[in-house]
Amino acid sequence: MHKQTANAEEQQKQLRNAQELPHIIIIIIIIIIYVAISGDRNVIKKEADKILKHKNLTIEIQRMWNVKTKVIPVITGATGTISKSFRKYVSNIPGKHAVKERQKTVILGTEHILWTVLM
Repeated sequence: MHKQTANAEEQQKQLRNAQELPHIIIIIIIIIIYVAISGDRNVIKKEADKILKHKNLTIEIQRMWNVKTKVIPVITGATGTISKSFRKYVSNIPGKHAVKERQKTVILGTEHILWTVLM
């Protein structure tokens, strides 16, 4: 009996504390980042493909969890080619991003693949 009384008192205390707190609205934003390396001519096409491919997923996440979602395609061509929209997409990702460093990394990766295949 004492345990039930203690639980009831604890619940009433929590309820009073909850009523005293201001209402806080928490906004959760989910960002789906899709990174790919494609042929230079396919960069813009690949961006559009990735956005369309994940459209159903973003709708489902919004419906299930009532949050904002956004697909951010980060596509770079095999020789470092980027689209005109690339910087806009990358600016939506929190943190610091060096586009030239990404391009350098992609070019070195392409070089490594070619060196491995051809030698």
